[in-house]
Amino acid sequence: MTETPASHTLPATAGETSAERPWPVRHLSPKIGDFVSRLPAVWVEGQVLNVKRWRHLVFLTLRDTDENMSLSATLPAREADALGVDLVDGTRVVIHAKPEWWTRSGSLQMAGREVRQVGLGDLLARLEALKEALAREGLFDLDRKVPLPFIPRVVGLVCATQGDAEHDVVENATRRWPGVTFAIRRVTVQGPRAVPETTAAIRELDAIEDVDVIVVARGGGSFEDLLPFSDEALVRAAAACETPLVSAIGHEKDSPLLDLVADYRASTPTDAGKRIVPDAAAEAQGIARSRVTMAAAVERAVARESAGLAALRSRPVLARPEAMLAPYAEAVTRLRERSTTVTTARIDRAVAATRELTASLRALSPLSTLERGFAVVRDAAGTVVRDAADVHAGDVLRVRLARGEVEAVARG
Repeated sequence: MTETPASHTLPATAGETSAERPWPVRHLSPKIGDFVSRLPAVWVEGQVLNVKRWRHLVFLTLRDTDENMSLSATLPAREADALGVDLVDGTRVVIHAKPEWWTRSGSLQMAGREVRQVGLGDLLARLEALKEALAREGLFDLDRKVPLPFIPRVVGLVCATQGDAEHDVVENATRRWPGVTFAIRRVTVQGPRAVPETTAAIRELDAIEDVDVIVVARGGGSFEDLLPFSDEALVRAAAACETPLVSAIGHEKDSPLLDLVADYRASTPTDAGKRIVPDAAAEAQGIARSRVTMAAAVERAVARESAGLAALRSRPVLARPEAMLAPYAEAVTRLRERSTTVTTARIDRAVAATRELTASLRALSPLSTLERGFAVVRDAAGTVVRDAADVHAGDVLRVRLARGEVEAVARG
């Protein structure tokens, strides 16, 4: 019997393993099984896929309703039969199961013990609870909603890869406004891929500067098919969208939560196509009517002002404006005549007074004495000579006569 050398004994813990001393699969898989066996049973919800029956067991895949995740599961055939409905793809169930590890294949599956169908009442109750919670946060408040642009530069459209919703939106919008441009993002509109794809498309379009409005469209469907449009992650992404958003899911009876958070709810994709752009023909008619109305208003204003101007011109004061000035002209003439008379009289009186003053001035002036032959003698400094003793031989004297002056030299 060969003994295993001490150097080949397996590490006691995972932390002691290395490239030189690994655990073999046969050693690790049971350890994982021991760990998984200690996990408790749990109630888990999902959609049923790939149902297969083998003897007393039903094998199936349980897929998440919102994300692309799934788990393998088994159910006792008696529990599946007692459910009362056929387990077909898409059936929503809740399974009470315990995780089990299959050591040979290295796979995990949920060993179901009980199964219940998720009824419409349960879904409605959950949806109503989410609706109330989001409403308390104010996500549905009217003051959060923004008006749609009158003429969008680019319309972002989120729709199914196949279906009539895209055609209905594009056709009706183009028919109303031929110049409209679309940025289309085609996504899965039901199933686990619907929420992440639609959310990503909304965020992508919201980041494009030229996109002025976003339309999320789907051509109706069953209540269960429309559940992704009530998903909390999708609703919050729509609430955070800064671009005006139109919900066109097309389900009148059971309105998804996206309708409540959107800035505008269209009843159908066709309605959305008509709402996001104006009607070019109607706008042209409106412009034509406005031009006619404005022209008529201008004509009425011109006619009214012309009539008023004619009325003013027909008044006597404007027809013969000189008549208004006649009384004042007569008064001005009288005042001019009076002022002329008064001024002439005053001038005459002033002339007479001037003559009298001139005569008096001449009588008192030394010139009158000079006129009688007298003269005024001044020395070189201009001083009047009154005494002959003040004059010396050779002094230059100036003699002022009645008319003019002469110079003289004194002699001894």
